Amino acid sequence: VHEVITYKPSTLPAIHYDPDTTEPISCSLKSLDELLSWKRQEASLFNVATVPLASRYPPLHSCPRRTLVSHDMMGGYLKDRFIQGAEVETPYAFYHWEYIDIFNYFSHQMVTIPPAVWTNAAHKHGVLSIGTFITEWTDGAKTCEAFLADEESYRAAADKLVQISHCYGFDGWLINIENVLSESAVKNTGPFLRYLTDQMHERVPGSVVIWYDSVLKNGSLDWQNKLNDDNRMFFDACDGIFTNYNWTEQSLEWMKSYSAAQGRFADIYVGVDVFARGVVVGGKFETNKALKLIRKYEFSTAIFAPGWVYECHEKADFRQNQDKFWSLLSDYLYIHRPSSSLPFISSFCQGFGKSLYWRGQVEMKRSWFNLHAQEIQPLYLSENMDDGGWLRTRGCSEDAWIGGSSLMVEGMIPSGRSEVCARIFSLHVPLATRTFVSFVYKPPVGVKISLELKTIDGPLCTFDGMEEIAREWSFRCFLLKMIGCLLREVCIRVSRDGGDEDICFNCRIGEIMLLDAESLQAPLRSVEGICVNDVVWHKGDGHTQSKVLLNATLRWQYPTPQVCHFRIHWRRPRGPDPRIPPGPLTLIGRSYSTLYRVVELEVPAAPGLIELVVEPVSREGFRVPEAQWGRRTLSYSASSSENPSV
Repeated sequence: VHEVITYKPSTLPAIHYDPDTTEPISCSLKSLDELLSWKRQEASLFNVATVPLASRYPPLHSCPRRTLVSHDMMGGYLKDRFIQGAEVETPYAFYHWEYIDIFNYFSHQMVTIPPAVWTNAAHKHGVLSIGTFITEWTDGAKTCEAFLADEESYRAAADKLVQISHCYGFDGWLINIENVLSESAVKNTGPFLRYLTDQMHERVPGSVVIWYDSVLKNGSLDWQNKLNDDNRMFFDACDGIFTNYNWTEQSLEWMKSYSAAQGRFADIYVGVDVFARGVVVGGKFETNKALKLIRKYEFSTAIFAPGWVYECHEKADFRQNQDKFWSLLSDYLYIHRPSSSLPFISSFCQGFGKSLYWRGQVEMKRSWFNLHAQEIQPLYLSENMDDGGWLRTRGCSEDAWIGGSSLMVEGMIPSGRSEVCARIFSLHVPLATRTFVSFVYKPPVGVKISLELKTIDGPLCTFDGMEEIAREWSFRCFLLKMIGCLLREVCIRVSRDGGDEDICFNCRIGEIMLLDAESLQAPLRSVEGICVNDVVWHKGDGHTQSKVLLNATLRWQYPTPQVCHFRIHWRRPRGPDPRIPPGPLTLIGRSYSTLYRVVELEVPAAPGLIELVVEPVSREGFRVPEAQWGRRTLSYSASSSENPSV
């Protein structure tokens, strides 16, 4: 590839790329015109979710009481809009996925498209990701009069919503009409919902369309805080209703006996505002009081703005407050078990950290946030025992095996007790006849650690094992031989190493991996078809004006289910003088798909020659031989207008 350097303004669409740096960003659509003029060929490839929806047990349609989380934080599209991640010291992230069924990305912009980072993290855990279609105030009323004018108009709007969801890989919509509707508009709202729901089910199997309790059948705006005759026409036309927040126990009791609710209790998501605005039950750290009542009457729940634990408290205490919040709710939530086939791998990364680690070594020393990197999350527990002992698991960014965090298992074994056991995963995963297991941890002082796998339907199970200590990390490997085994729980057992006094402990778990041993024999593929597009040149700012900064998009082909991530490098190739060796590989960043935007990369002055390199890292953590990496050489020269002597 050859480029002539010209310092012209970027022609990349500002809706998809940061106008200053050309970083790819997620965005919303702000008007009906933007919605109706949306074209698939103009969509952002970077914002397409790449992780398919994982299986879990029980599946959504079998859950009698579901939990929806509506993520509303300071207008949305904050640092999470940067698709390749951002440098953030104390970001907000959600990681209690095992408790929820549906994740809704909410903002007050008309068509809220979930950033791909959220959809990928949700899908990895088997959770649906849905966007928001919202109209409000006077402008919202005008919008509704336009798209609900007749059948042709509402079908055109619905078709675009379906196309957007299908294109970007998310799973449906929350429909939030918070303005008065005319008689003709409200008459078409039910058919609009039915058409949208039917089309979503056809194009995106397993998707959902949920109505927010706001407008009534006569077109007035009057939140009911329950399902009743005034709003049931909307409920009947879609997959569920998200009630407003000012309900009482009496309204729940009435709703349970309401005829339209019969057989559909799971489709009634009783709203809980964590900020506790208005007259509500619970909220804040008493949200459990609301859930206790909601579950008493056998309804689903919609938890609105649980980011309260981040927005209204010290950012440094975020993990502690988030774990406390969800621990208080845990008695009223249902643990969903991942049920995909092997491999099952987690390094416990929560999608952010103080440094980026690879096999226990710092690969990049700076704070970062990228939910693409989030691994399957464990159960975060906090347990106090009757005999004074206690046990807790939490994420920790002070050290990690891979990614940005590890799992800390800590507690106290009281006198008279020999051991404690922490359940860290609940699963429904069939094991292979020969299953390879690896367990990476840092040995604690004064106690012994063991990995415990609990199975069902396992008449025969034997294992061979080995242990290797690499620097501070211990690495245990086992080969399990079994017939017809289903893995149900993964536990960490901590036992005394002598003595009978109270003993406190903390143990850092780096990774747990279970593989079909046969997959270890599969050949590794080569990166193919690497190309460079959308090149933009910048000059360095201020005292670095003489520096040349490259921005470019790399695309390549590789079977993504085989990789953990790709490492993107650059270097100066050999020559042209054969006595000059090639420069060292310099890491630019990681990609979690077959697409990467190189941003503000300082390269040698023109004329120049650099090599861009794509290194796949297998899901098992193996480095692929360098001969199978992808490479593209980029030569560049100054334009005559930039350098008259050329």
